[in-house]
Amino acid sequence: MARAPLLQLNEISLTFGGDPVFDNLSLVIQPGDRVALVGRNGSGKSTLMKVMAGLVEADKGDVIAGPGVSVGYMEQDPDLAGFETLGDFAAHGLDPGEMYKVERAGEGLKFDPARPVATASGGERRRAALARLMASEPELMLLDEPTNHLDIEAIGWLEAELKQTRTAFLIISHDRAFLRELTRATLWIDRGMVRRQETGFTGFEAWRDQQWEEEDMQRHKLNRKIKSEARWAVEGISARRKRNQGRVRALQELRGERAAQIKRQGTAAMALEAGPKSGRKVIEAVNITKHFADKVILSDFSLKVQRGDRIALVGPNGVGKTTLLNMLIGREEPDTGTVTIGTNLELALFDQARAQLDGDMSLWDSLTGDPDMRVSGKADQVLVRGNPKHVVGYLKEFLFDEAQARAPVRSLSGGEKARLLLAKIMARQSNLLVLDEPTNDLDVETLDLMQELLGNYDGTVILVSHDRDFLDRVAATTIAMEGDGKATIYAGGWTDYLSQRGQDDFSGSVTKSKPQAAKEKQEKSTKSGLSFTEKHRLEAIPDEMARLEAEIGKLQELMSDPELFTANPVKFQKATDALIERQSKLDAAEEEWMMLEEKSGG
Repeated sequence: MARAPLLQLNEISLTFGGDPVFDNLSLVIQPGDRVALVGRNGSGKSTLMKVMAGLVEADKGDVIAGPGVSVGYMEQDPDLAGFETLGDFAAHGLDPGEMYKVERAGEGLKFDPARPVATASGGERRRAALARLMASEPELMLLDEPTNHLDIEAIGWLEAELKQTRTAFLIISHDRAFLRELTRATLWIDRGMVRRQETGFTGFEAWRDQQWEEEDMQRHKLNRKIKSEARWAVEGISARRKRNQGRVRALQELRGERAAQIKRQGTAAMALEAGPKSGRKVIEAVNITKHFADKVILSDFSLKVQRGDRIALVGPNGVGKTTLLNMLIGREEPDTGTVTIGTNLELALFDQARAQLDGDMSLWDSLTGDPDMRVSGKADQVLVRGNPKHVVGYLKEFLFDEAQARAPVRSLSGGEKARLLLAKIMARQSNLLVLDEPTNDLDVETLDLMQELLGNYDGTVILVSHDRDFLDRVAATTIAMEGDGKATIYAGGWTDYLSQRGQDDFSGSVTKSKPQAAKEKQEKSTKSGLSFTEKHRLEAIPDEMARLEAEIGKLQELMSDPELFTANPVKFQKATDALIERQSKLDAAEEEWMMLEEKSGG
């Protein structure tokens, strides 16, 4: 006998600021569903989740919960007004005998139920909200970025809890490893439409790319038809004006259809440009120590950072990763030992607290008021890697629209604040990039671009992250900070660290589920001659080659016009230079692919 759905959305439509977020959206959540809710920043994921939770009312349509079904929602910014401690908030609505559930969640998620709300950090408040949701055990849990502000140990605990629960859940998260481990279906929000795939996040990206490829094929066919009809119109319409007005109208309709096609949201036009090369030795720390009161942060630690290194710092929250980071770049002094900073360094810093952003400033003023970006005498321009750009044009490169330019920074979502900070960092040249928790709130596509940029960055990178997939893709060296002053250096990223350390997770305590690290290790063994970075590069090169071939084809088509050289010699020369450049890149990519394929044993 079929079970009744937990939740149904029937023909939901919602508009914000005149723009439709959803239109005639329908979906069903069934008992036992484990669903990833994915989409670009700003696509409406959190809004849709709030509609499901009954916190946002749709303009039209129905939200129907099953008989007796309770729906629990974890907000990104929970309201703790009226509660004295985090425990009071987390236990609200529970019977006195169920307080143990909050204490257990508090231990796993690492927050103190006795902490006064007035002194609690944003991360502690979010962890209390997550504990409250887990303890209340609703039939359907709606989790909006639950791994933000969790360290890897706490993520492992949450992963294990969700794997064994019988409760249905819907998750928004940027953490690929978390989504791959937990989900069995995917809801994809794309330009106001929601598509469902009955496989977990593991298959999402291939499915998404296939959908986009089919769209591109249909658009290409439409463009060809328009081109053909337009050629007919130019060549012969005057001789057949009376007899062929129907065909002219059909051409106008085709053009209207193309104009009406909703373009996919572009990827942020992020770019990293390395400044002059630093010296070969970037940083050298020798026998450094650090204490705070009775707590040992670091004991007798030494490290050499060479130009081009990719170093990740990992460990539980509060263990001292940011402190070590600050000592390495000279912002904090060690108690004993020495830190020597190399020559000719140009530092760009992404701090997890977003301290470089003033919430009361507008986006416009945040950029134009930055001394590193100010253009003398030009109030509407910013300096981007040495070149002046209009401030709105630069904001658009990071997916902000013109209306947001004068909005206060505090009105931005977490992902938008991260993009604004990246816009400030990437406007200047650097040869040492320091990233403290850069992945929080960024969507999968922006993370993909950031990983690609870091891979091609001709400088040194030091980062702190709890995102296991990101660590595997970016880091060549991992420094594990394990408490009591102990910090150990390992070769490779997160999976390599686990392999060398011989444990399934950071603490060794989560044993209920097979870790994604083991899967990745098994996949890696199929190309045993390659490092993780090389394997990722081997998988990425074919797409890069396809893009270059498409660009070469367009340039060749442009240059096939016999009138181009005489009519516009400057454009002809630019096209020639671009063709030579792309052909050179294609040749290099083919050589790299063949070398990696041979090394892999393929």
